[in-house]
Amino acid sequence: MTQTIATELQLEVARRRNFAIISHPDAGKTTLTEKLLLYGGAIHEAGAVKSRREQRNATSDWMELEKQRGISITSTVLQFAYSDFQINLLDTPGHQDFSEDTYRTLAAADNAVMLIDAAKGLEPQTRKLFEVCKLRSLPIFTFINKLDRPGREPLELIDEIEQELGLQTYPVNWPIGMGDRFKGVYDRRMQKIHLFQRTAHGKKAATSTVVDLGDPRIEELLEQELYFQLKDELEILEGVGPDLDLELVRAGQMTPVFFGSAMTNFGVQLFLDAFLDYAQYPETRRSSAGSLDPTYPEFTGFVFKLQANMDPKHRDRVAFVRVCTGKFERDMTVNHARTGKTVRLSRPQKLFAQDRESVDTAYPGDIIGLNNPGTFAIGDTVYCGQKIVYDGIPCFSPEIFAYLINPNPSKFKQFNKGVTELREEGAVQIMYSTNEARRDPILAAVGQLQIEVVQYRLEAEYGVQTRTEALPYSVARWVTNGWDAVEKAGRMFNAITVKDNWDRPVLLFRNRWNLDQAIADHPDLQLSNIAPIGT
Repeated sequence: MTQTIATELQLEVARRRNFAIISHPDAGKTTLTEKLLLYGGAIHEAGAVKSRREQRNATSDWMELEKQRGISITSTVLQFAYSDFQINLLDTPGHQDFSEDTYRTLAAADNAVMLIDAAKGLEPQTRKLFEVCKLRSLPIFTFINKLDRPGREPLELIDEIEQELGLQTYPVNWPIGMGDRFKGVYDRRMQKIHLFQRTAHGKKAATSTVVDLGDPRIEELLEQELYFQLKDELEILEGVGPDLDLELVRAGQMTPVFFGSAMTNFGVQLFLDAFLDYAQYPETRRSSAGSLDPTYPEFTGFVFKLQANMDPKHRDRVAFVRVCTGKFERDMTVNHARTGKTVRLSRPQKLFAQDRESVDTAYPGDIIGLNNPGTFAIGDTVYCGQKIVYDGIPCFSPEIFAYLINPNPSKFKQFNKGVTELREEGAVQIMYSTNEARRDPILAAVGQLQIEVVQYRLEAEYGVQTRTEALPYSVARWVTNGWDAVEKAGRMFNAITVKDNWDRPVLLFRNRWNLDQAIADHPDLQLSNIAPIGT
């Protein structure tokens, strides 16, 4: 590799920032996403604004069912430039029934933003997703939202994060008041008070008055009580709080904390500016050839998500590829690690929710969309040069099972196509009975909403109405030592054997007690609650 190309790679990697937002439902994730796009100049008016007269559809929630229900149920990628940075924002589902999709997205992220409702603090889904981030040692940035509403005390929220998640905290800014008395934030980085003015429904970027902490105008601009409270709390932070340590941040052991209100735009730009300074740029990735630095000269990437019918008019299928090393160029020919075939990447796309435009080049940290006529599967590695295989993405134990029944034989081809494509994109796991007389696929889901979404999409995108037949099981375990072990174990009480889409044996149990009983009765069975996607 020439020195010029090496320098180009280094410069482009340094410009990239890639992150996913994790939160409990209703913490304001889609609203925060919209406001980051607003401040980044990617949109000119926020779309997630609810008023009495109208309710616009949010830019990042493009699927029709998402618009109807007002929730995010699929991951999207939003790419935009801001202040000489190239940002890849991975918007994840907030609903817990789609946590697998979130996990796959986190596999492509270099940073995570943990969004917390100031009134509710840490909630179950946030804790669960935090554990996933912790497994990957992702840097975590915390945005405590909804300060324009009554909430818990900031010091109490900080303490909860430290005690329950084991994270050191460093408040980068500090709120002035709360609810109706929320006046703005103090930026500890620049030692400035930002007093915000509300905009109409938060559609436009907020304007602010910026003053020093000791500025005499403070007495006119801020209630005396709030000013003295701010000074007292800052004294506590400076006296007992730790210093900011970016090494700890990038190791996932300290979280910079920001306060604000995404709906009214308070604190959003301050968060974005500080995040870009502190965040981890594209990192090394574990592979079959060891840890690869993003400046490794050959192009490599992996598929972390598939999506069917992003454009219903064209019935397309898109593979989302995280660029890991080297430089991607349009029309390049790459090797497909799983199949051993060569593939020409002739129609790469830059993604912005469902909107796309052609892209000629991409660098580590970027996400590109590739046309996928059945070539790619989740977890696939593509590479140039020596063979590289990145760590696979696992699937997790589902908890709800139901036969999916097509009552209309004339729709057989559409039904099979829809089931295959939705399974490939990870919308739901598909299993099958070992009884050859029962051909209906079994939907294996984390939550009921997953099943509803599959049925909705089969009808909306493939023209197939379906019904379901629930199965009385709630625990699944893969038998990692194969079919011989299942046959040796014989019939088990309150359990059945099914096979996943790769013909691997899976035991379904009615409850955890039945699982424990099977483990005690059949110690030779090797059971796992996760399995790699594919064989």
